[in-house]
Amino acid sequence: MKNQEALKNFGTHLRKLREENNLSQQQLADMANLAKTTVQNIENAKYSVKFDVIISIAIALDIPITTVTDFKFKK
Repeated sequence: MKNQEALKNFGTHLRKLREENNLSQQQLADMANLAKTTVQNIENAKYSVKFDVIISIAIALDIPITTVTDFKFKK
């Protein structure tokens, strides 16, 4: 998979955002209208995230999209 390191860092970032909101993976999934396995796969860097999923997560967490995508990654 391309950009595996970036996917890992994004997954870590999403987990941090979820935990800051005191949400379980299931709760975030329900709020974002996603499957729990989708959240798990993102957090574990097994899923390349589509833009519509990022939008759903931002809406669920009531944060700007830029907050969801504001993470550091290596090339």
